[in-house]
Amino acid sequence: MKRILIPALITGSLMVASCSKLLDVKSHSAVATNTLSEADVEAFLVGVYNRVQNAPGSESYISFDIVGGNLINSGATSDGGLNTFISNVLRPENGLMSNAWNGYYASLYQVNNLLETLARIPASTRKSEIEGTVHFFRGLIYYNLVTRWGGVPVLERNTNEKVSRNSEAETWAFVEKELELAIAQAPAYATGQYYRVSSSAAKALMARVKLAQGKKAEAAALAEEVIESGLFALDAFEKIFRATANTEEIFSFKNLTIESSIRVSTLFYTYAHEVKGSYVYRPTQETMDMFTADDKRTAMSVETFSGLRIINKYPSGQSGTDPIVIVRLGEMYLISAEAQGMAGLDRLNELRAFRGLGPVNPVGEAAYLNAVLLERRKELLGEGHRWYDLVRTGKAVSELGIMEREVKYPLPMNELALNTNLDQNDDY
Repeated sequence: MKRILIPALITGSLMVASCSKLLDVKSHSAVATNTLSEADVEAFLVGVYNRVQNAPGSESYISFDIVGGNLINSGATSDGGLNTFISNVLRPENGLMSNAWNGYYASLYQVNNLLETLARIPASTRKSEIEGTVHFFRGLIYYNLVTRWGGVPVLERNTNEKVSRNSEAETWAFVEKELELAIAQAPAYATGQYYRVSSSAAKALMARVKLAQGKKAEAAALAEEVIESGLFALDAFEKIFRATANTEEIFSFKNLTIESSIRVSTLFYTYAHEVKGSYVYRPTQETMDMFTADDKRTAMSVETFSGLRIINKYPSGQSGTDPIVIVRLGEMYLISAEAQGMAGLDRLNELRAFRGLGPVNPVGEAAYLNAVLLERRKELLGEGHRWYDLVRTGKAVSELGIMEREVKYPLPMNELALNTNLDQNDDY
């Protein structure tokens, strides 16, 4: 049977057709060119939101928690095999590798299609805004790719060619270029409109990108611009993670049940819980022990149900979906705090005070960085940051007990078979 996967133009769903006895599946880093009419643009933009949200799968959003020491397989009898658990996930044949890779490149297909169509449309304010939005998504896609795999094929246009990997530096440069365009062109943030991409969201994501590359002065400046913009304010966890109007979210996917395949919550709750779930992952005891009774984040972050540990940020279970936070103000406080070194202590303590905790006063830059990373771990639990936080600060091997090669994800085995121009990351 010949099976061809075709990304649909508007909904981003997959259609399957059979026409021979041979299996012929295209590489997901080589995608076919297509075009759209001018009349399709607004509808296709909705499809791009949908595709970028859904294509990589639920576990892509918590991937760095899964391999970052925050979570372990729910069936594990203890946390003692954590590094083995991580190694089992970070295998070329593991579906989590291929699902994310394929999903990000499937999203890129849609993004590139829309940008190619926009290039044929006369200039207008709305065209520029849409371009800015789509460049934001392309920057986000490549941020997710480069932080996992390092250098990957950078495709500014769709192609049927089997392409080689760009360097990691080239991939990061491309992310920055896309976000610069998004900052310049995306719509201005409108109060409460955090389910729409804005120039502020692009600036916030750029702060994350600069920090990831060690460009600390630029990261701090961008984070401070967002904090001081007057558009956002720290808010309560029970608003942020219970789909209630708040002042902290900068950009999130609304992730409506009617159009979403993303149900992160089912991975965390047991079937016996009132919302029901599959209970695939549970927080480690170390993760549970980070939280104290005076921390206002505790109840919204972790829970114990019938003696079992649960992540509580995504509460819908099988009954629905939850918004997916991509970037919010709490992270900007922590980016500013980290990027400034000890000069950013006030930002760290401002966030802690808002979350109900007293100030810290670490002695020396090393202790200060550890304090910031601990606060990031608590603040951003279940939001997909921990593993890469350890990787970019050089702490992953010692903290997690993983192998040196595991500071990058392996390229998926099936993708290497389909595209012989790709090379595997070292030692896999």
